[in-house]
Amino acid sequence: MQVEVRDIEIFLTLAEELHFGRAAARLHLTQARVSQVIGRQERRLGGLLFDRSNRRQIRLTPLGQQLRNDLRPVYANLRDSLERARMASRGKTARLRVGMLPFNVPDMYPYWETFRSRHPQWELQLRRAPYLDPFARLREGDMDVFLTWLPVDEPDLTVGPILFRDPRVLAVAAGHELAERHSVPFEALADFAHAMPPDMPDYWEDAYLSFHTARGKPIERVEQVTNADELIHLVSTGEIVHPFPSHVTRYWSMSHVRFIPVPEMGTIPYALVWRKDGENDLVRALAQTVRDIGVLHF
Repeated sequence: MQVEVRDIEIFLTLAEELHFGRAAARLHLTQARVSQVIGRQERRLGGLLFDRSNRRQIRLTPLGQQLRNDLRPVYANLRDSLERARMASRGKTARLRVGMLPFNVPDMYPYWETFRSRHPQWELQLRRAPYLDPFARLREGDMDVFLTWLPVDEPDLTVGPILFRDPRVLAVAAGHELAERHSVPFEALADFAHAMPPDMPDYWEDAYLSFHTARGKPIERVEQVTNADELIHLVSTGEIVHPFPSHVTRYWSMSHVRFIPVPEMGTIPYALVWRKDGENDLVRALAQTVRDIGVLHF
């Protein structure tokens, strides 16, 4: 059975986004084209790759999960081979891929530009890390370094230096009952619905948004989200509230959303994390650059 490389890319992108519109936008295709390619793949394989019964969000079927797991390393190897050829043509000898959960890439230009000036022979690639199981993406080699909040307590991962610490703000719809408050007590978060990505390690999710308040009231998750656009959309409609690191207020200007400080949540630290078996000269060089510059204060 002949399969085009572009068809593999379309399938893997949809498997990550789990939304035809977002996948089409990333691929610069129409939704109809994405749907056509997936339908053709399903007919060739003789089974469904995606469960489309939920109109808001599709899900991978067991067949789709198997195909995604099989194709990811194959596609990654092919993509890496092409990238190495491209870099060689530009005089670059290696590439360091950094996946980021925070949104404030420009805030950290001192790190990026210092690394590039110290190591002009290497290419530094900065990309948004996926919401869905980012540790798995790190382990599978889709990124070399992961910039994320702490704590990270995974036996196969190394936690490197901290880049910054951010206070917390609560995002609410402009018409929400909390919208005009100057601050929000942490206990109040239990009075409203929340959303978080699926399949996070409990301790890691709890560090970002506790499962209970100090008085033991549960902070309930009523939705599972897979990306920031979906998350802020649910906030804007008033269906949920959501705590963010405060740097989002410098990058998201939305008339229909308010950001209110939650002082009791304190600050959340963000650090570099990498696979123990993936540590190399490039990873060590970026970590040393961060240590030399120190923690940034915005």
